[in-house]
Amino acid sequence: QVQLVESGGGLVQAGTSLRLSCVDSGRTCSTYTMGWFRQAPGKERELVAAISRSGSSTYYAGSVKGRVIISRGNAKNTVYLQMNSLKPEDTAVYYCAASNDRLRVGRFQGDYWGQGTQVTVSS
Repeated sequence: QVQLVESGGGLVQAGTSLRLSCVDSGRTCSTYTMGWFRQAPGKERELVAAISRSGSSTYYAGSVKGRVIISRGNAKNTVYLQMNSLKPEDTAVYYCAASNDRLRVGRFQGDYWGQGTQVTVSS
């Protein structure tokens, strides 16, 4: 059973970095395509990044490309989102999700979701 728990959010200043972690306590996320979403107040949920089951392929939204790296941990039950050069517009609740589908460009059907972690970037 997939049980996703995000951590690593917080209040930071613009220009700094954060690394978000998503741990699957069921230790199965290596068998799923994994993604990070975010949702800011009053806005729709947005796919930020996704990574294939093997970790060999990734997808990034245009708004974060070049500033964000998604990766899988060596323990196979963790996915990270390294965010650099943070901007106030990156402020949102960030969610980790797992999908039974393969990695697709710009599309992600989440089958399992974490509870989210708040990221706030001050200017």
